[in-house]
Amino acid sequence: MSCTPPRSLEYKTYHNFAVRSLGFNKTTVALDLEYYNPNNYGLQLKNSDLDIFINGTLFGHSTSDTLINIPRRGTFILPVTFDLDMKNAFKNAFNALSGKEVSIRLSGKIKVGKGNVFMYFPVKYETKEKFSLF
Repeated sequence: MSCTPPRSLEYKTYHNFAVRSLGFNKTTVALDLEYYNPNNYGLQLKNSDLDIFINGTLFGHSTSDTLINIPRRGTFILPVTFDLDMKNAFKNAFNALSGKEVSIRLSGKIKVGKGNVFMYFPVKYETKEKFSLF
């Protein structure tokens, strides 16, 4: 890495939202988060630890320890799989099923670096999206 600290990665959008398994107590959901690296150098994402909130309610938690190469000034995909608590999902089910706009917030941390130097960066992102849960 250069002498200046790396600029924060920029969230762009999500792709491939899918329900992997459906249950009364727990449901597994997967999606791909697209990010942009504004830095003039490539990086590696070593792990992530994220909480996903829908309309302010904790929807699920995701951890990943898959090494992802991040191109300089380019986009990359962060695959996310999380188990959601169906009690919390039902609170937001009507808005999600009806296609109404919901508030989505990601918070947590990612470990990013180059070579053998890795640092944790906070993830704080909030947006409003229209999507269908099922």
